[in-house]
Amino acid sequence: MRAYFLRRLLLIPPTLLGVTVLVFFVTRFAPGGPVEQAVMSARMGERATRGGGGALSQEQLQQLKAYYGFDQPVHLAYLHWLGQVLRGDLGNSFRYGEPVAQVIRERLPVSVTYGAIALVLVYAVCLPLGILKAIRHRTLIDNLTSMLVFAGYAIPGYALGALLVVFLAARAEWFPMGGFVGSNFRDLGFFGKLDDFARHAALPLTCYLVGGFAFVTLLMKNQLMDNLAADYVRTAVAKGVSFRRAVFGHAFRNSLIPIATDFGQSFTILVSGSFLIEFIFDIDGMGLLGYHSVVDRDFNVVMGVLLITSLLLFLGNLVGDFLVAMVDPRIRYH
Repeated sequence: MRAYFLRRLLLIPPTLLGVTVLVFFVTRFAPGGPVEQAVMSARMGERATRGGGGALSQEQLQQLKAYYGFDQPVHLAYLHWLGQVLRGDLGNSFRYGEPVAQVIRERLPVSVTYGAIALVLVYAVCLPLGILKAIRHRTLIDNLTSMLVFAGYAIPGYALGALLVVFLAARAEWFPMGGFVGSNFRDLGFFGKLDDFARHAALPLTCYLVGGFAFVTLLMKNQLMDNLAADYVRTAVAKGVSFRRAVFGHAFRNSLIPIATDFGQSFTILVSGSFLIEFIFDIDGMGLLGYHSVVDRDFNVVMGVLLITSLLLFLGNLVGDFLVAMVDPRIRYH
């Protein structure tokens, strides 16, 4: 098994290299880049002030291309970017005028905080709820929770966010309209900071949880019901094993296999966030940063965000394989 995971780790760098090559070439040939935007802004400014056009000379255009790194062939530009990354430099942001690493560092804690809390809450609540629904199948508690689960699964997080902002924040004024924390957060005491963060995080976390909550609950319930109906569980009960031990000692562990596989995929939520939810609640996290970088053609930020999310996705898949091997003793990686 050690050799398998070592091979998987060694496969991450070439796979990551292929992903960055593809996206880098796409960004270079995509229309509306920073050079085109600068030329358009200069022309609009010239027309507004003097009524003329063609504000940039050829020499100025070449200087712009050199400033944004578009004066080199695409393969040389990629090698230059890769060399910077290997030295720990992700370049500078065209939009913010700051190093990409600093831009990401300022927004990463926001998405990590929400992502980690959402991840813990989903699995801490959904696994027991899925077990309860499987054991109490077709009872009142199963039917009532199913209504809530299916309603949550059907409502997109961003749509729910818009409703929550309108009714609970704007009209009822029970929660703040948005933001990660309040403007006076630094002046508050420990419990004041905790209360301020909780009030700001309540609505966004609800939107983050609604989709994953339904998926994990139903997955847990369906897998456990399938295992409870299996021959090995019926045989264990017939031999005198208590129903509680049959559930938690046999069926539950086998039911965790697909959930362990999905857990690795959930790693990306720690940094990627949701730009729609962050946009609605005015949260300056990684999701909103990635969206703005694509819209503004801030290619260095696009590549930086892609590098981090892709790396976490590959590591998450590796963690998922490790968890599956721990849960299912029949699986042996070679």
